[in-house]
Amino acid sequence: VQLVESGGGLVQPGGSLRLSCAASGFTFSNYVMDWYRQAPGKEREWVAGVSTGGGSTYYVDSVKGRFTISRDNAKNTAYLQMNSLKPEDTAVYYCCRRGPVQYWGQGTQVTVSS
Repeated sequence: VQLVESGGGLVQPGGSLRLSCAASGFTFSNYVMDWYRQAPGKEREWVAGVSTGGGSTYYVDSVKGRFTISRDNAKNTAYLQMNSLKPEDTAVYYCCRRGPVQYWGQGTQVTVSS
């Protein structure tokens, strides 16, 4: 199982970023996928989840209306579109394969600062 995140970077408040999570080594379409984040000095926080077919999505309250999780099962990739970014969104973002055993990517840094 391999999960590789990309798309992080430095963005000004109010800006946007699109994170990608490329999956390999398993049948991607069989698993719910989640995005988590971890800010400095804080515990890792669940941010969003998407069902196996992509029809159902779930968000932590702090990102509802700003972030959109999606997936493309043909490309074995999950996405997190982040709009109206705030400084408090600064964190390392991780994708995760949900299941009895969780698998994590290496993370991608998102920094929101002017």
